[in-house]
Amino acid sequence: MSEWTETTKYMRGEVRKATRVRHWPINHHFWANCQLLVTLVKRDLEARYKGSVLGNLWPLVNQLSQLLIFIYVFSIILKVKLNLQGLPTENKLTFGLWLFAGLIPWSAFTTGLSRAAGSVIEQVNLVKKVVFPLALLPLVPILSAFIESTMGLMTLILAVAIFFKTLHLSIFLFPIVWIPQLLLTIGLGYLVASLSVFLRDIPQSLGVILNLWFYVTPIVYPANVIPKAWRMWIFWLNPFTAITEVYRDLVLTGKITHWGELLVATTMSTVIFLIGWWVYHKLRPAFADVL
Repeated sequence: MSEWTETTKYMRGEVRKATRVRHWPINHHFWANCQLLVTLVKRDLEARYKGSVLGNLWPLVNQLSQLLIFIYVFSIILKVKLNLQGLPTENKLTFGLWLFAGLIPWSAFTTGLSRAAGSVIEQVNLVKKVVFPLALLPLVPILSAFIESTMGLMTLILAVAIFFKTLHLSIFLFPIVWIPQLLLTIGLGYLVASLSVFLRDIPQSLGVILNLWFYVTPIVYPANVIPKAWRMWIFWLNPFTAITEVYRDLVLTGKITHWGELLVATTMSTVIFLIGWWVYHKLRPAFADVL
């Protein structure tokens, strides 16, 4: 059963309100959809932890436990050390924090994208029976996962401040890396959500593709161990490499050393977003007939 099932009645009520503005000027229609999207994301987050004692604190608990596990396993048990410019090599906790910094955006990306793949096929009633802005369906799980990842980011910033005794002002530059991250996730989310309606193997295939993608992205290993012949391709053709590296730069070192790669990643993410939106828009009229 979909996680949204409990909120279907509420959503229908909100949709009825939104349909009243279909003859309004386009700016009013846009803001009505934005308000509906905010409501749906909020309801999605609430529904995931409904009935639990900690409620919406569970994402923070999960992220904190993950951070402690990484620090214990890699920094204390295995005693893995990094020799990267700008990072304190004498601190035993460096690798655990470095690894966690790379996993935060990746976790948001994979969780949001995996849930977006089923966002249309799991909401048959909304697709068939309700005048609903279908463009919002893939956005809800993606934004929910992104919001949850920010709790992990705050945990990381606090841990760096405690263990490294420093807090870089560069953390206020995070919007410049959130933009390509969200564009990439939303573009691919639109693509897999629309294709899943016609090819039900897409969600299963996506898991295999993401596993392969994970290991060609320098998340569990530093980028400087990649052979020089391949390093350029990993940086310039894999937008998530730049996103991961900039996350680490902003929190751990306080300066961005991959401006060019970030610009290319932003450009690629924008193109992927436009392609995903175009495919979703073209296939959307056939959703109700297929489902």
